[in-house]
Amino acid sequence: MLHGVGFHVDTAATGREALNLARVGAYDLVLMDMQMPDMGGLEATRAIRALPGWQDCPIVALTANAFDEDRLACVAAGMNDFLTKPMEVGVLYDCMLRWLDAGSIE
Repeated sequence: MLHGVGFHVDTAATGREALNLARVGAYDLVLMDMQMPDMGGLEATRAIRALPGWQDCPIVALTANAFDEDRLACVAAGMNDFLTKPMEVGVLYDCMLRWLDAGSIE
């Protein structure tokens, strides 16, 4: 979906892989699954936020957990937004563009 609309995408199968990608690369936006093996999305987000230069990059949670406590846990970990699965493509694009546009006007 993302390649089809012109986004360059790197993927990580685990939270540890996401953290390693963040250590060596720069990204405009991160989509973070909460339920990843090895290191969950909350732990990975906290670790990414602790890296130099990662305080302001938008991190958006993707999760099947739609409860308020899940949303609050994501915010507490440093995520900027929260999308539930299954997600509608239009909702995903709207969320991504909102955060990408916000970064371009700072």
